[in-house]
Order: sequence, then C-alpha cells, then structure tokens
Amino acid sequence: MIETPNTGRAWATELAACLGVGAVLGVFGPFGSFFNDVLIVRVAYWAGVFLVCGLAFGLAFRLLAPRAHRAGVPAWAWIPAMALVVAIPLAGVTRLMAAALWPGIRQSVGPIEWYGQTVLVSLAYVALYGVLRGRAAPAAALRAEVEPDAPRILRRLPSRLGQDLLCLSMEDHYVRLHTVQGSALVLMSLSQALEEVGGLEGLQVHRSWWVARKAVEGVVEDGRKLRIRLKGGIEAPVSRASVARLRAAGWLDDPVAGASGAVAAGLRVP
Repeated sequence: MIETPNTGRAWATELAACLGVGAVLGVFGPFGSFFNDVLIVRVAYWAGVFLVCGLAFGLAFRLLAPRAHRAGVPAWAWIPAMALVVAIPLAGVTRLMAAALWPGIRQSVGPIEWYGQTVLVSLAYVALYGVLRGRAAPAAALRAEVEPDAPRILRRLPSRLGQDLLCLSMEDHYVRLHTVQGSALVLMSLSQALEEVGGLEGLQVHRSWWVARKAVEGVVEDGRKLRIRLKGGIEAPVSRASVARLRAAGWLDDPVAGASGAVAAGLRVP
C-alpha cells in the first residue's frame, strides 16, 4: 500500500533517512570536507545539509508532483529541472552553514563550484526520495484484466484488490480506491476520479467521498450525523448538503438509531 506523503509519519521517515545519509557522508567527508575538521563536526555538518535538503525537496515534491501529474508532465522532465532550481537557494544556505564552521571556505571554494556540488547533493537526495517513495513497479504488472469498455477508474486497481469497487475517498492529493479486498492510493483529485467512474452506479455523498450503489448495506444515524455502511465494514460520512439528494434516491430510508444515540445500524437498503 502506498503511504500518503502529507503525514507526520512520512515526513519523519524522510527526515530520519536524511539524517542517516548525512551522518554517513560525514564519515567519508566528500568534496574535501574530510580534511576540514574532526569526525563529529563533519557528521553534524552533513546531517544538517541533508536535513535542509529534506525539508526543501520534501516541500517541492509535495507542491509540484500533483500539479505535474494533472498537467501530464513526465517525471523525467520536471524533476531534474526542479533539482536545478531548488539547488540555488540550497547553495546559499549550505554555504552559510559551512562558512560558520570553516570561515576560510569562502576563499577556497567559489560560488559556481559550490553550486555544482550542491546540485550533486540535490540529485543524491532526489534518488533517496525515489527509493523512499518508490512506485517503480511496472503499472501493467499490477493491474488486473478489465474489459475494454470498463470504466477507466477500474484500470487503476491493483490486481490483488479485484474489480469490485466500493467507494472512493480523498486523502490529501490522493484518492483511496476501496474494494472488499483492501484499498490503494492513486495520485489524482476526486474530481478526476469521478470523471473516470463512467457508468458505475453511485453518488457523491460527501465532498471527499463517492459510494457505489451496490456497496451500500445500511445507514448509521448518530444524532444529527449520518453515515452509510458499506461492504467490508467501511462507513462513509454523509454531508448535510447531500441528505435530501440521497433520500430522494432511496439511499436513506428509515435509518435506525440505537438507544444510546451512538448507533450501530445494519439496515439493508433494497
């Protein structure tokens, strides 16, 4: 399962990896830094450099990746360009960091040479990010066989999940596709996913949820809140703006509430 990148866990994983790689570089002392100082200072410097890289490129990837995907720009076109651009401010920041530790470095390494070194470090980070976020498995090997005229959204399902699409839910810049076998994340907006749903019968029940009609098993009422119970134990929230439309479609007939108001409902929808 692909982990959503806009989470604390994803950031922590990336930055921890940056600190680890930086510490290793501190031991080896690339670009002549081995002769600059003792081990602990080199490790602190390179760990700091890669931490700054992690923050800068982490933000850049999260801002640009969804936009590039929507625009249809291939990764080989925008990622190298991004690395060259982001390396410009990084060169300034890391040069200040190095000068604070080793003042004489301003005279020994010129700005152009420093930028070139920063580009190499940036490319190293991009490679590291690719490993951490790796989705390199060929898409064709992961997709199940679908009919030629089937809705496009079904082609995005890994074969292990089958083709019985229950619902779609939005998570950051991703849409989670749910089936009875599990779920998978796809980099796209909910509006894009709804365009690919095609002839599948269903309704958008919330600004971040779409539900297939065949997946509905019941309605859960909790005070003034409604949720739709689906196959596999999934519960999709219903927005207030959608209640009248769903009730008119026959999705919300006679919801059942428990005596305590915290509801467990298993009402079968005809």
